[in-house]
Amino acid sequence: MTKDQVEAVLGKIRPMLQADGGNIELVDVNEGVVSVRLVGACCGCPMSQMTLKNGVEQALRDSFPDLKELVSVPA
Repeated sequence: MTKDQVEAVLGKIRPMLQADGGNIELVDVNEGVVSVRLVGACCGCPMSQMTLKNGVEQALRDSFPDLKELVSVPA
């Protein structure tokens, strides 16, 4: 998986986050590990970990079964 491929998947999720005043940034893709940063209203939101696991990670796994891990990088 490349950064462009991951960015395409994040682009599908991004409007939902932006609707709540947040966003997600792709930091890195390295050997099956995707690093992202939640920003805006998502940063510090109590539901952010659920958003990452049930939303972002699931969407990435659907597109990339070889995904090893999704890592959240602090802002």
